[in-house]
Amino acid sequence: MKIEFKDQVGIITGAASGLGQAIALNLSKKGVKLALFDRDTNGLQKTRNLLAGESEIYVLDITNEAEVADSINKVNDHFGRIDILVNCAGIVGKTNILSHEVEADNMQLVLNVNLMGSFYTSKYAIPKMLKNNYGRVLHIASISGKEGNAGMLAYSTSKAAVIGMTKVQGKEYAETGVTINALAPAVIRTAMVEALPDEQVKYMTDKIPMKRCGTLEEAASTAAFIVSPEASFSTAFTFDLSGGRATY
Repeated sequence: MKIEFKDQVGIITGAASGLGQAIALNLSKKGVKLALFDRDTNGLQKTRNLLAGESEIYVLDITNEAEVADSINKVNDHFGRIDILVNCAGIVGKTNILSHEVEADNMQLVLNVNLMGSFYTSKYAIPKMLKNNYGRVLHIASISGKEGNAGMLAYSTSKAAVIGMTKVQGKEYAETGVTINALAPAVIRTAMVEALPDEQVKYMTDKIPMKRCGTLEEAASTAAFIVSPEASFSTAFTFDLSGGRATY
């Protein structure tokens, strides 16, 4: 199926690397004009150099509400509209530790990036979409947000919260032409995953019936469908990308 994105504008957070970069590449090839959000200036420039179509980079701290609001206003002013928001910015935090050993500062940091960052961007992007009676918001969650991964309290909790937020937002805007969904991958081979302890990756991969990690290309293709005009009757839903791990 050929997915059409005629004259659409999308924001990708965490676009400097990993899944954010992969989704940006996919959507750019389909003709989406992109606003690339990240705090990594060099990484953003590298992503932009790989893209086929029009794009702008915005260097910001996703956990700073004022910076997010200002950047989204600039995107809307520059491109004239916002049709797509994909929230890929995320961190794992410290892993392979028991819950009572989790430091409060690390817990708060992970929640700020993974949950509050997605909250801020959607808070300011959705009103722009409502003016056009159309929009697609995709929050990148995780299978750990559904099932919980031992040794990953902060990350699992933050992604569970993202799933909860998706359910609420999707229901609230269901009649507006704006859909809000989440994507819950199992282990995808990214730099973030490569940085995890081997035992943590093995623990997660062993739970996947396919016995392998997902690829960035697989995740990007799924994301592209979710934010496409064709995905018009799905909202408040969490799509699984888990190699058979999630069956509900």
